[in-house]
Amino acid sequence: MTLQLTLADGQLSAARQRTGNPRADRVLGQLDDAWQAFQDAYAGLSDDQMQMPGVTGAWSMRDMIAHVTWWDEESIAHLPVVFAGDRLSRYSQVYGGIDAFNALMTERKASLSLDEVQAGFLETHTRLVRYLLSLDPAEWVGNTRFRHRLKMDTWSHYPIHEADIRRWRDAAGI
Repeated sequence: MTLQLTLADGQLSAARQRTGNPRADRVLGQLDDAWQAFQDAYAGLSDDQMQMPGVTGAWSMRDMIAHVTWWDEESIAHLPVVFAGDRLSRYSQVYGGIDAFNALMTERKASLSLDEVQAGFLETHTRLVRYLLSLDPAEWVGNTRFRHRLKMDTWSHYPIHEADIRRWRDAAGI
């Protein structure tokens, strides 16, 4: 099986990937569509606007991008465990819940510059797509726990924050 990685505007595009498995290609397309829509939601913002608080709670657009990135990182860390058939610890057991985990990660990423956050966003998502493409699609597309974890961390997660961004932009007139 030959997989070709395609860069579109300097970004790895999952939708342009073809695994030869229609279900896997559909998943990659959903992932790419949601990731592109998330980016489209903040396209055209200035660096100052990207750092304005209030997109959701106290978070700026910079914080929102960092948030999406750390959930891509969670996918990269946890999908191999799920793929192997092992169980993960619950966020409630490890961190006291998802909100506590998000608060911890917000604190850890607070010192990153906008440029560092944006570079990490692209690099991490590229690693995630490359990981997916490195697997035999027939094995992961049928693994419902794997697909569920991927979906929750990515293509069902990105639209939540895309909507937050669009509401914020509409309210702020940006």
